[in-house]
Amino acid sequence: MTAKSPKTEICDAIHARRRFLITSHAKPDGDSIGSQLAMAYALEVLGKDVRIVNADPPPEHYLEFPGVSRIVIARELAGWPAPQADEALIVMESSDLRRTGVDGLDGRFTINIDHHQGNTSFGDLNWIDQSAAACGEMVFDLIGALGVPLTIEIATHVYLAILTDTGSFHYSNITPKTFDVCRRLTEAGVNPAAMARRVYDQNSFGKLKLIGALLAEMDLLDEGRLAAMYLNDDILTATGTTYSDTEGLINLPLTAREIRAVVFFKLGADGDVNVSMRSKYDVDVRAIAARHGGGGHKNAAGFKLRGPLSAVRDGVLQELKAAIAAAVSTPQPHGSTTST
Repeated sequence: MTAKSPKTEICDAIHARRRFLITSHAKPDGDSIGSQLAMAYALEVLGKDVRIVNADPPPEHYLEFPGVSRIVIARELAGWPAPQADEALIVMESSDLRRTGVDGLDGRFTINIDHHQGNTSFGDLNWIDQSAAACGEMVFDLIGALGVPLTIEIATHVYLAILTDTGSFHYSNITPKTFDVCRRLTEAGVNPAAMARRVYDQNSFGKLKLIGALLAEMDLLDEGRLAAMYLNDDILTATGTTYSDTEGLINLPLTAREIRAVVFFKLGADGDVNVSMRSKYDVDVRAIAARHGGGGHKNAAGFKLRGPLSAVRDGVLQELKAAIAAAVSTPQPHGSTTST
């Protein structure tokens, strides 16, 4: 007897249950938000009870997308983390439960859906597909397997997930399937031009000041192949911005021809240092993140370390220089760039 695929097992589990809690990683991005909401809308078409609980609020430029206001922040939820009876848990693109930043998720039947290398397969059911361009691409497949039609709300959020996790369609994680999925989403009513404007043309004046401040203080190292950016509360206060305004800014230095990798050090109020890394071609930043308990993709990864910055910075920069040196002799693939 042929074993069922993870996707089929998840479909069976969903059909057999009525109540669902959906969550994803802390500091949600477009893929996280789009995947969660597309899944929520699909489950409700099937007559399921659904709630979405995250550790952090969505970035401001996503607030006008349908259903985003229904995302509940765990620390603001009365009675949390008391579980509701018979509530199954669906976790989107988190390597483990800890990365969600939400306490009290244990004890539920758990479905784990992710496209990142390094997932710990912590769920009762685990579907990990590293070939997917975004978690939203996997959600699209799952929704189709569940027999749910593509409503405009579902299509909008799957497109949001793919658009943002492919860097507006210029990362190397894109496949022909990605464009086929997006063709079907546009046939369902998504307007690609309008979506791009809603995601990428919504900067505040404060964010423009933040970009200028970060680039002005950026260090160029390793003969211009490595860029390092730094963020603290003083910069945010001076520009009138918040941490959510930093989404996507790490990619800006990669537009320079010479730069092979970027590291973004964000100093938290708790003394921790959040380290985000992006790279081009064969510069493997995921391996660096894994050594420090983090994760991600080959060209986009991150982790958190206990500060101060002075104790963290030099070691991380040395690791990145070594990663660049290991990749520098590798021919650059025609037409390729970063993946996230």
